[in-house]
Amino acid sequence: MAQTDNPPPEATGPSADEYERVWASPEFTELRRRFRAFAFPMTAAFLAWYFLYVLLSTYAVDFMSTQVVGTINVGIVLGLGQFVSTFLITWLYIRHADRSLDPIGTRLRHELEGDDA
Repeated sequence: MAQTDNPPPEATGPSADEYERVWASPEFTELRRRFRAFAFPMTAAFLAWYFLYVLLSTYAVDFMSTQVVGTINVGIVLGLGQFVSTFLITWLYIRHADRSLDPIGTRLRHELEGDDA
């Protein structure tokens, strides 16, 4: 690879002071609050559901092996429910982000980059 004498271009992005100003703004505080209000309860609910499944699989074997339809038992139904709940949580987060997070984030980005929103 050939070496050139040209210096790398200077960064033209926002300064550290501008980032700190946005970080300290009420809009950014609201953005974090809205994210946390969704993420923490949803994470706790999913972990509780997951650990319930693990505990039932470990200590309630008779219950988990109860036949539902044909060879399908409660364990399979709850295991598939883990996948369904994962997709549901993903869909709910996307909807939440589109409605509550992205508008604020876009405004903050335009403010920081100097674009007209």
